[in-house]
Amino acid sequence: MNSKRGIRFRRWASNIIKEYLIKGYSINEKLLIQKKEQLNELRNSVRLIGNFIDSKTLSNEESIGLLRIISDYAYALDILDQYDYQRLEIKETSGKEIFQLTYELAIEQIKVVKMTYSNSHLFGNEKDDSFKSSIAAIYQTFDGKDLYPSIEEKAANLLYFITKNHSFTDGNKRIAAFLFLYFLERNRILFDSEGNKRIADNALVALTLMVAISEPEEKDTMIKIIVNLINKKN
Repeated sequence: MNSKRGIRFRRWASNIIKEYLIKGYSINEKLLIQKKEQLNELRNSVRLIGNFIDSKTLSNEESIGLLRIISDYAYALDILDQYDYQRLEIKETSGKEIFQLTYELAIEQIKVVKMTYSNSHLFGNEKDDSFKSSIAAIYQTFDGKDLYPSIEEKAANLLYFITKNHSFTDGNKRIAAFLFLYFLERNRILFDSEGNKRIADNALVALTLMVAISEPEEKDTMIKIIVNLINKKN
């Protein structure tokens, strides 16, 4: 699958998917006019899939998984639409956290995850001090004020830093996603008033993958997207 021929095949297949979606909209235009909401989601799905394809050569499993995630997660598409029109912002967040994550506590939680979910002895093995830096980074201050003042902003940056720093020999994305959820749960905003997760499992997968393939200059945008998805006011 990583051969030159395999890469050409994946690119060809990706183009076929895009053409199918676009032609499907054209052929069924009269029907889709009656379902304006679905049409808008379809257009945004095509655009987002294109962004992934441009950023990374995806495996077959990633392509299929992301297509399913994107097509099912309407609110994420709305957030990306806000980004397109430069209307995406952070507002009405939860304020100061009630729980602070320490490096020592994070390592303890990673050990629990390793015993429960991992069959790799390399899972959670630190390569350097960058994981400690990732934890410390979310509590940075300037002139006595937090750079990331709300729970949501700290959680979003925690997911971003751990994913991007590649601090572990194995399990970087899983560790980032787990600690992101752990931080939200300990700060009592992982679930809404009805007991439902504020961020669905498939959306978490999509976000983690998006962070992993994003460019450094796209960090602010990624943080805004994550914050808006977990903001309890939304």
